[in-house]
Amino acid sequence: MRRVHTRTCHLCEANCGLLIETEGRTVLSIKGDPDNPLSRGHICPKATAIADLQDDPDRLRTPVKRVGEDWVEIGWDEAYAEIGARFAALRAAGGAATLYVGNPNAHNYATSTQTPLLKRALGCQGIYSASTVDQIPHQLVQMWMYGHNALFPIPDIDRTQMMLIVGGNPLASNGSVWTVPDVKKRIEALQARGGKLVVVDPRRTETAKIADAHHFIRPGMDAAFFVALLLALDEGGLVRPGRLAPMLDDGWDAAWSALRGFDLEACAAASGIAADTIRGLAAELGSGAPAIVYGRMGVSVAAFGSLNQWLIQLLNIATGNLDREGGAMFSQPAVDIVGGSGPGTYGRFASRVSGHPEVIGEFPVATLAEEILTPGEGQIRALVTVAGNPVLSNPDGGLLDRALAGLDLMVSVDMYVTATTRHAHYILPPCGPLEKDHYPLFLAPIAVRNFANYSPPVLEMTPGAKADWEIVAELARALAGATGQTLPNIRPPRETLDAMLQRSPRGLTLAEVEAHPHGLDLGALEAGALPARLRTANKRIACAPEKLLADLDRLAAALAAPPEPGLRLIGRRHVRNNNSWLHNSRRLLKGPDRCTLMIHPDDAAARGIGAGATVRVRSRVGEVSVAVEITDDVMPGVVSLPHGFGHGRKGVKLSVAAEKPGVSINDLTDRARLDPVSGNAALTGTPVEVEAA
Repeated sequence: MRRVHTRTCHLCEANCGLLIETEGRTVLSIKGDPDNPLSRGHICPKATAIADLQDDPDRLRTPVKRVGEDWVEIGWDEAYAEIGARFAALRAAGGAATLYVGNPNAHNYATSTQTPLLKRALGCQGIYSASTVDQIPHQLVQMWMYGHNALFPIPDIDRTQMMLIVGGNPLASNGSVWTVPDVKKRIEALQARGGKLVVVDPRRTETAKIADAHHFIRPGMDAAFFVALLLALDEGGLVRPGRLAPMLDDGWDAAWSALRGFDLEACAAASGIAADTIRGLAAELGSGAPAIVYGRMGVSVAAFGSLNQWLIQLLNIATGNLDREGGAMFSQPAVDIVGGSGPGTYGRFASRVSGHPEVIGEFPVATLAEEILTPGEGQIRALVTVAGNPVLSNPDGGLLDRALAGLDLMVSVDMYVTATTRHAHYILPPCGPLEKDHYPLFLAPIAVRNFANYSPPVLEMTPGAKADWEIVAELARALAGATGQTLPNIRPPRETLDAMLQRSPRGLTLAEVEAHPHGLDLGALEAGALPARLRTANKRIACAPEKLLADLDRLAAALAAPPEPGLRLIGRRHVRNNNSWLHNSRRLLKGPDRCTLMIHPDDAAARGIGAGATVRVRSRVGEVSVAVEITDDVMPGVVSLPHGFGHGRKGVKLSVAAEKPGVSINDLTDRARLDPVSGNAALTGTPVEVEAA
């Protein structure tokens, strides 16, 4: 019997609506849902690959145990019992345990309801996650300025007249920390109404190619550019926060006092963008028309990641474009995470080896390898990973790879044997993606419209299979039981979701959301929402957080230092990829090899490198060999590798990905390079040498 199911795509932040036609357990087609009010019928190639994930013969269907270099199937109860016994013995011997939560969990509301139990059972003070690879600067700055780490300003692209994107490529990402499906048409609509898009990036990205202007910037010098923009606004008399002024605390004056200690011309020179160009951008941003400054991966995964995000907030405030229609706005979501959770924490404790402060309960992932390898009290001897592949996503993946090989116990909740899970002693696989329900718990609150959509499972779960949340909850109980702990009763995620909806200001029930299978449109973002959303103690914006103000001294020192010679490595992504977890789909892998090193013609010629050659790329921590792509899409002095590749390691069982395994950029990135304020990995601007192989 043929059926058409409505569903939200869970593979990226866009959350596009889908129409999935099935006959029995066979997926006949996946198309965009024209009646979805958020995505309006748009989908990208990733959505069509959901069927590939569901039916992938490489996907594990039953728990497996590693015996030597072989994987042996094992029953659920037996697996839990063995894991519990090994964990109890390890803890009795004084070994510490921790948890790594991967990026897919941000797209899985159900598992997020159970991971606190797993953390409790493991007895770990702080955890590790993909957040400190790419987004913790956003959350930290929001916590300090607005009083809650999840109070994200959302670019209102549908009503703006000027948008400046720095280090972001929404045509490839479908938005990042910004749920914005169908972004290309939204950009075209912006331009059709006489608006303007400007992109600043070391690479002429897919988004830059359709922008009205693109400016190259030296990797890692975004903070200098942002300071120059602020100084240009000040110089031109364009600092006009307007109605925001009563909401600004005394830090506003302190911030400007510190910023005026910098020189506009020197900051412009350091960024590589001409001072007159910066003055022109400032004039447009400060014109009084609705405008937005948005910075994403390129500015977050930098040595000044937190400083960058703070300066972006100051720019939107200075131009009066925060909490304004067409500016950076705040949602009023169906599930209010801000109102229903604590604001976040900083520095309650520190990492054992390097002394980095915890941020929102997390340690920097850049420190995970040293915590495993360094002997002493608190040394990590057991690790649980949930849908993560840190060997390919964390800096200095080669060192982490070696560290994982020496663990006494590693358990992975994962569908595949990957570059990371090949080290696990047990892999506990969840059911297929179409056998689970979905709600965009973390992503709906950062969407361009207030929106809610619940998707029931498309297919019934096969006998013996378990959902991710069940595995996490049962594993937590196995660990707790083996060590004499008591955990609360399991509450099904649907019940938790329903309660969260009802507790939120809109007071919806899950049944009411389910009654709108194409999605429930709750209206456009509303100007003036911030005062009620602020969570600072005095209900004012904290404009000069102490640690960010102090970090300007580090920027000043960087500006005074002579530029380092050599090439700088940056990453990139493609719309057909999502980190490392979609490379086993043949329909996504087809086409030209996308794992190439982009290099400018001048840099290639200076090194005697010809088109199509294989080159060696070497950094302080590692070396890879990769095919070169000579192009002026990267600025001179910059080379670019995509992230998420590197599936050729021994023991990986991804037959499609093995055809084009590529190399991992994180075999080159350096764990010693991070933002000291947030602990976020500084993946962009890694110094490298390139030579013909």
